[in-house]
Amino acid sequence: MGERILGTRESVYKKEHAKQYDANDSFRSYRDEFYLQSGVIYMDGNSLGLMSKRAEENVSELMESWKAYGIKGWTTGKYPWFFISEKLGEMCAPLIGAEKNEVIIAGSTTSNIHQAVATFYKPEGRRTKILADELTFPSDIYALQSQIKLKGYDPDEHLVRVKSRDGKLILEEDIIAAMTDEIALILLPTVLYRSGQLLDIKRLTAEAHARGICIGFDACHSIGAIPHYFSEWNVDFAIWCNYKYLNGGPGSVAGLYVNKKHFGIHPGLAGWYSSKKDKQFDMAHTLDVEESAGAFQMGTPHVLSLAPIIGSLEMFAEAGIENIRQKSLKLTRYMMDLIEQELTELGFSIGNPNEDDRRGGHVCLEHDEAIRICKALVDKGVIPDFRPPNIIRLAPIAFYTSFEEVWETVEILKAIVTEKQYEKYGKERNVVS
Repeated sequence: MGERILGTRESVYKKEHAKQYDANDSFRSYRDEFYLQSGVIYMDGNSLGLMSKRAEENVSELMESWKAYGIKGWTTGKYPWFFISEKLGEMCAPLIGAEKNEVIIAGSTTSNIHQAVATFYKPEGRRTKILADELTFPSDIYALQSQIKLKGYDPDEHLVRVKSRDGKLILEEDIIAAMTDEIALILLPTVLYRSGQLLDIKRLTAEAHARGICIGFDACHSIGAIPHYFSEWNVDFAIWCNYKYLNGGPGSVAGLYVNKKHFGIHPGLAGWYSSKKDKQFDMAHTLDVEESAGAFQMGTPHVLSLAPIIGSLEMFAEAGIENIRQKSLKLTRYMMDLIEQELTELGFSIGNPNEDDRRGGHVCLEHDEAIRICKALVDKGVIPDFRPPNIIRLAPIAFYTSFEEVWETVEILKAIVTEKQYEKYGKERNVVS
């Protein structure tokens, strides 16, 4: 269990203490690296990270390479386009504990799920089912259902979803119990997107392999907030987006990890970029498969959409993912302490695990009026997000959120409920929340 960083109730709720934490924060210089909106406290970096100034510079740089080089930009300039996905994969590898050739930045989260499942889901004999969980993000389920149908099976029977005992968390024991001899493949989230629960990836991987099951993870809600050691843990594959904690921009190109033990196998969904780089322009109709994660990309890299990730990954390399995790834990612990002391009597409760080793990068705040409170927060200059049925997700980000902003967010929440400010808002959900 994480230690409280606060003392008595009196000391907890003094704004001066938040300012002191900020004064001693080794990350404070990074706030200047991002475009922070005046008068706005941004608590939605777990959905879309803020734009960095380096991202803007990198987009301009790659636009300039197009202008200056034309088609020669594929092999010329600071970031030759032909190798940019591999270069970013190498830069991203330390964040997940992978070797540089085990990571490729390509595709989208869902297209990469389809690629991984098309490659590693090989139903045979009794092993015909895929194991997931009932709390995972819908896109993962849609992709799994599609892949099961493509293999000629019924998703209602062949997609097994581990049930949650409380609607918030999934117990590792329940996942392991579901690893029967009928399971051919497992896809799980590293962090549950609603509650912020961090699963024991190492343990689950070992248990799956002990039963001869291939296992992969959706790291969308953990990459950039939590260090992982996928190669050391022998994870088979992982996918993620780069627009949350990695600040890659809306619709940013996604990422894919494939353990090197699988190099050389034919990708389930092959394309021109699955080829060995030195053979690609031979234009042969027989695919010479690249022996790296690059084999699992399909098409031409989205160069201008890759650009913003460059500067972000540079900052992660400078700061170090372990240090980022420690700052994130301090921020979420501080927020949780404030919530427990100031908001629990107002109908709020914390839905995420309390222990540091079981908690992701956001705080799951529950309230029966969550949707209306979120609307009130936005009008007060605090940007959260709402997840049904009753969750306010708040994500203080290591690079750009201050302790004072955490303090102010809790103060605003307190006023919204005590003064019943939320009552003037409707309960209908916005199109994007």
